[in-house]
Amino acid sequence: MDLGIALPVTGPQANPEELVRVAQTAERAGLGAVWAYERLLRPAEPWMLGLEQVIPLPEESSSVYDPLETLAYLAARTSTIRLGTNVVDALFHPPVVLAKRLATLDRLSGGRLWAGLGQGWMKQEFEGVGVPVKRRGAGFAEHVEAMRACWGPDPVSFSGRFYTIPESGIGPKPVGLTLLGGAAAPVAVERVAALGMGLVTVVFDWDLLGQGVEAYRKAGGQGPLVIQVNGTIGDRPLDERAPLTGSAEQVAEDLARARALGADHVLWQPIGFDADGLVERIAKIITY
Repeated sequence: MDLGIALPVTGPQANPEELVRVAQTAERAGLGAVWAYERLLRPAEPWMLGLEQVIPLPEESSSVYDPLETLAYLAARTSTIRLGTNVVDALFHPPVVLAKRLATLDRLSGGRLWAGLGQGWMKQEFEGVGVPVKRRGAGFAEHVEAMRACWGPDPVSFSGRFYTIPESGIGPKPVGLTLLGGAAAPVAVERVAALGMGLVTVVFDWDLLGQGVEAYRKAGGQGPLVIQVNGTIGDRPLDERAPLTGSAEQVAEDLARARALGADHVLWQPIGFDADGLVERIAKIITY
């Protein structure tokens, strides 16, 4: 198991120089991966699918660097650290287009791409790209299969309910691409397993995380398990804390539970970005 950090793709630190500095600092410190996520827009009245509660997004969500362009830029400035997406909303991109972009990034990085893909959850983003929300589920599964067809031997062709690719030569082909599915709900986790993808999931509670991982394994999932922590590592221990947060010593103890679940990678998505301090504290944990 290794450890990683989300990049500052939004907020005051989101600029080319800072992105390079964070990625290179993480690589020198021995971290396993840096990560970037996708956010297309910040609607005035955001909401989450399946919930009646309105979920406002932070103001900085109005400007988020595109994850694939960001990671391609960093592929040329790093040499060994993996580059991950947590996640790209696959349904917002035609399969043949996204397949080509992911394969290109994988080639440019020398096979270092871990591509986390999700279905999307915000109605306004679906509206913005002209894709119906009802395409979630079966449409996501077909999208992944269409991309895999693009990565197979030429001539490529695909015919499905939602997507069609005429017989064609399509390249480049990836050389080391690892596919992950972003999921938390049991049915979504089982779908990711059925698709033969690794799993990237956010930890809020140890019991819920354990149930999700168990559902993934029972459904046949054998790919990499990536745990995302929406929080950070501080200087002082906390009496009340979420999993994998608190002091470096507390987090190091928590990592034993993550290993027991079969985690291959843990990444921190800090709230209020402190790249230098977080990289330093993760590096400290690596030495334990």
